[in-house]
Amino acid sequence: MTQARAAVRLRFSTRVLLLQLAVVCAVVLMTAGTFAALTYQWLGDQAEERALAVARTVASSEDVRRETATLAATPTALLTPETLAGGPLEDFATSAQERTGALFVVVTDDAGLRLAHPNPALLGQMVSTDPSVALSGGEETSQENGTLGRSARAKVPVFAPGSTTKVVGEVSVGFDSDDIVAGMLRNIVPVALIAAASLALAAVASTIMGARLRRLTLGLEPEEISGLAQDQEAVLRGVDEGVIGISENGTITVFNEGARRLLTPGSTLDYSGLSLAESGLPDFLGAVTGDYGPHEHVVDERVVIVTARPVRLNDIRPNEKGALPLGRVIMVRDRTEVQALTRQLDAVNALGTALRAQRHEFANRLHTVAGLLALDRTAEARDYIGEIMDSGPLTYPAQDLGLLSDPYLEAFIGAKSIEAHERGVELRIGPGTSIRGHITDPQDVTAVLGNLLDNSITAAVSGASPHKWVEVEVLDEHTESGGTLHLVVADSGDGLRGESGLIFTAGYSTAAPSPLDPITAPMTDPIAGHGVGLALVRHIARRRGGDVWVADSGSPQTQGAVFCARLPGVIALEPRFKEQP
Repeated sequence: MTQARAAVRLRFSTRVLLLQLAVVCAVVLMTAGTFAALTYQWLGDQAEERALAVARTVASSEDVRRETATLAATPTALLTPETLAGGPLEDFATSAQERTGALFVVVTDDAGLRLAHPNPALLGQMVSTDPSVALSGGEETSQENGTLGRSARAKVPVFAPGSTTKVVGEVSVGFDSDDIVAGMLRNIVPVALIAAASLALAAVASTIMGARLRRLTLGLEPEEISGLAQDQEAVLRGVDEGVIGISENGTITVFNEGARRLLTPGSTLDYSGLSLAESGLPDFLGAVTGDYGPHEHVVDERVVIVTARPVRLNDIRPNEKGALPLGRVIMVRDRTEVQALTRQLDAVNALGTALRAQRHEFANRLHTVAGLLALDRTAEARDYIGEIMDSGPLTYPAQDLGLLSDPYLEAFIGAKSIEAHERGVELRIGPGTSIRGHITDPQDVTAVLGNLLDNSITAAVSGASPHKWVEVEVLDEHTESGGTLHLVVADSGDGLRGESGLIFTAGYSTAAPSPLDPITAPMTDPIAGHGVGLALVRHIARRRGGDVWVADSGSPQTQGAVFCARLPGVIALEPRFKEQP
């Protein structure tokens, strides 16, 4: 039953159209009715004034005054239709009636008896309407019903000849009310035509307005619009991701707090209604068209994943025919913490690899000691254990790790050297390395140093040089304002081939062809992590007041690229652990 009622329910735009037409019809009918009433009243007043003028003219005639005075003095018994019909007074009244087109011209004596009347049979009888006002010397106009029907009439006194005070009778003149109605109808025809034209114009305007309303609301009903608004508000405020709605003409229609936090932190500008090209938002949003992403971009200190999807009418109303494009929705997700955790996980994986290698070597050594003891060769077992004690628990592939006095750096770079060794790359410590303090912010150091080492190892592996190596130098600098860590990473790769100007651009990488330069500027899929690391570590360094830069682009004939980094506030001279009392 509910579905049946919903099926026959008129659409909102149709209801608005009908309501507008009803209002316009009511206004037009009220206006036309008011005009008709005023016209009828005006024509009635005009008829009364005309009747009054005719009645005054008749009553002022000397013949009428004389004849009325004579008949008024005649005994009533003698005033019969036979005696009055055809008399001079009757002839005068009939002549006046014909000249003026009046319905009647009636003359009475001072008692109200008819002396002249269009119907001779009524002569000598009392008039049907009250003559007292005229017989008392006054004048009156009115619209009344009489023996001849309804009429607009006037009554004036007839004074005796030579007197202005003695009333000997009265004259009553009337014009037919049907003539008033006919006059009103003649005047109202243009009004009716204008009213009809107004209704037609209102119908056309309402139809156009209804069609525009349907276009503006996408054919949605108020309940649907209300539901969409509630859903949109719930989604925009209930998710951490940034949501940006872009119309077909490039105007920002939706910009939630998540987008503000990720793209314009600290800004209070209302971006809704602004053009995307003129909004001052990151440039990469302008390149987001159609199905886009996911792609990674760096915004200030954050790594964000950007995706976009086009929105069409049938996405909102699945039963609607056609696929009218409405714009697109851009989703912005924060991946900064994921990137940081990825870097930390890389470090943990590297350390885990080192620990697995160490466990494997320890197991081999224990098997050796156990074998010697099983063969009762105690002296050889004792000598072997002494050699182990002298050489340490594990020998990393990296050369000169002893120059790193910080255990964190030693373990991290040692683990990286194992990874590099497995890929056929020699990782070595530069002779200029000098560390006096200890690391206080392993997360940023891991992010920056790990990224530079990973890039250099990859470059060395893909380089043309038969001797593949990566060299890292680490130095610390201590002032009254704090400690600064300096990093230099070089490799045996083929260099940057003139790409140093773009290497720190977000989304740029040397892994695959790039749309920035389809011939020489390579790039890879940003979601895989390439094209983000260098931009991210530069932001990390600059956030601390430092920097990451290319000291030497390198070339295949000499050596690979040389990267430098300066990280203030990540190293200190104080002991790592304070002794407990």
